[in-house]
Amino acid sequence: MTSVLTRPARPAPAAPSTSRHERGFWTVAAAFAVSLAFTVVPTPLWAIYQRHDGYSTIDVTVAFAAYAFGVIVSLFLAGHLSDLWGRRRVLLPAILLEAAAAALFLTSTSLGVVVAARVLSGLGVGMLTATATAHLSELHAAARPSAGRARADLVATVANLGGFAAGPLLAGLLAQFGPAPLRTSYAVFLVLLLAAAAVVARVPETVSVAPRPRRYRPQRISPRYLAAGGGAFAALSVLGLFTSLAPAFVAGTLHHPSRALAGLVAAMVFASGAATQILLRREPVRRQVAGGVVLMAAGLLTLTAGVWAASLPVFLLGGAVAGGGAGALLKGAVSTVVDLASPATRGEALAAVFLGGYLGLAVPVLGLGVATQFLPARVALLGFATVTVLVTALAGHRLLRR
Repeated sequence: MTSVLTRPARPAPAAPSTSRHERGFWTVAAAFAVSLAFTVVPTPLWAIYQRHDGYSTIDVTVAFAAYAFGVIVSLFLAGHLSDLWGRRRVLLPAILLEAAAAALFLTSTSLGVVVAARVLSGLGVGMLTATATAHLSELHAAARPSAGRARADLVATVANLGGFAAGPLLAGLLAQFGPAPLRTSYAVFLVLLLAAAAVVARVPETVSVAPRPRRYRPQRISPRYLAAGGGAFAALSVLGLFTSLAPAFVAGTLHHPSRALAGLVAAMVFASGAATQILLRREPVRRQVAGGVVLMAAGLLTLTAGVWAASLPVFLLGGAVAGGGAGALLKGAVSTVVDLASPATRGEALAAVFLGGYLGLAVPVLGLGVATQFLPARVALLGFATVTVLVTALAGHRLLRR
């Protein structure tokens, strides 16, 4: 037994500011993940909307595109404002917009209300994504000044894809086993989002705001970030497929209508992306990009083969491989931009990249939804996969040259 005189001295506690920034780092990461999880809650619910409210495939595509439209408008008009106004001043209203969307979902299941809620959700995410990514990098630098940036990059990208993975999984389980499948998930996330807003209000600010507000201008698109934006476009086009029309392929073409399965499929793809980012975290950015291109191409071809063969296991394998590739390519694109951008323009640079990404989330999926109105689903998916592989190869080539 150690006496009082010989008891080892306790280590000195961390400096209050450092400890506060460390707590803020994890708080922002958690709020980021919750907000992004909410945006994909409708993924396993679209089949229920189709069955009980008469939504057509094109209605689901329009509702999905409304979200992407909100994100794109918000990124262009407000995604860079945290560089001027401060990270927390943009994060907090962004999370509250998500909470407002959750409340709107609870009021009605009509297409007009759902589209309006999706636009609100998109506006919030457009403000949130680049701001949270930049804020995490800066909080990490303040908490661990001597450490590199790899941990911050990894947490930001895993919070991104991890949130996307958790949302459809939780919504699918609640819809399968809980009451009121078109309301329970939104009620749960409304509580989580309000809690996230309350804790984010206490996170340290990392931007010195000018005493005189600068003149407003919309987002600028710098040519130096176009290659990274192209990589994000390709990556999110694959992820968009699994948050919009993939559940319809599983329920219809593959004849597996389970709500829990629909959520599990989307969750698996995003979880695969997050796992790939963790596995490649110590690899050079060039290797992450190259690996992402190869995995995305292989995965898209495999999942298309699964649909043509009406094989759920092959479809799931293709989704997991494509999701892993999308995660690697997205991380490589974001890391490239954070390396290139100065701290004063980091929010704006990341907003430009995510602007390209959310264009990829909307445009290819909208094209696929329209194509299914005129072509068999298998043929439309084959066209989607072909175009996406070509875009991925071009974006990857430009990123590697960069």
